[in-house]
Amino acid sequence: MLVLLVVSAVPAQEQRYSLDSLSWIAGCWARGGENRAYEEQWMKPAGKTMLGMSRSVSNGKTVEYEFLKVHEEENGEIFYTANPSGQEQASFKLVKLEGDIAVFENPEHDFPQRIIYMLEADGSLKARIEGKSKGKERGVDFPMKKTKCE
Repeated sequence: MLVLLVVSAVPAQEQRYSLDSLSWIAGCWARGGENRAYEEQWMKPAGKTMLGMSRSVSNGKTVEYEFLKVHEEENGEIFYTANPSGQEQASFKLVKLEGDIAVFENPEHDFPQRIIYMLEADGSLKARIEGKSKGKERGVDFPMKKTKCE
């Protein structure tokens, strides 16, 4: 019984992830529509960071852009930090990494509270933002195909 008490008193270790395990996000990705295109580019992991950027172009004009950074802190935690156009910077902690699915969360952020990246079986990439907005669960998908970096 004493052994059980000692074992249960030891806190569960937090899962540690490797920034290199996210290298599948690196590269250039895009999706197009009739009048709107979305592009996202990511540098491979180096120096405990991955740098990225995205933009949405509609009818020949940039309507949104974002500077992105995935970085590893000294304590080993990994964060996704976004600087979107017209909004304040926000950081999301990597809470799950299973194969080609990465989940970043910030429960204190207005919307989204979760950012998810998934590498699909066909080689495409899906980014998803989700969480509560005005009391209702909501999600937005950004499906993208690998493209040539230009």
